[in-house]
Amino acid sequence: MERLVLHEAIHDAIFRELIPSAERFVWIATADLKDVHLVRPGKRKYDTFLAYFDELLDEGIEIRLVHAKEPGPRFREDFDRFPNLVRSDRFERVLCPRNHMKCVIVDGKRAFLGSANLTGAGMGAKSARRRNFECGIVSDTPATVQALMDEFDRLFIGDYCVRCDRRDVCPDPIC
Repeated sequence: MERLVLHEAIHDAIFRELIPSAERFVWIATADLKDVHLVRPGKRKYDTFLAYFDELLDEGIEIRLVHAKEPGPRFREDFDRFPNLVRSDRFERVLCPRNHMKCVIVDGKRAFLGSANLTGAGMGAKSARRRNFECGIVSDTPATVQALMDEFDRLFIGDYCVRCDRRDVCPDPIC
């Protein structure tokens, strides 16, 4: 089944529905990456999604993250607060300047795909007058989820690197 999600509902679909259901892995692709803050079920205060990822790694959840550019200094400072993100073999990150996909895949069973970057404005975590207008689909249709996983995996393992004409601007070619 596929369900349309719009604007701030994307935040809930990803951070209150999809990611909390993870038992094995979460794969995320985004073009832009910022220090998104969120309220999590059972928590009283806002926290960065990086703190959430740190906890997921403690629970044995593997995380793959693909993004198109280096995040800013606030993100990097926050990132360094979480040793799991720096040292864990269960957290892998790839930077690809050509990536413009926005998706979240959980356990190979469910996925979000849409227009929203992993930023406060994209995820609906800013005020109604400041957030972006975004749309996306949450799917548990096996063919859709598998095709999205296959494409994510090709990007993540570097299948496109060999013949890429952007190697001159790529800070970290996979191969």
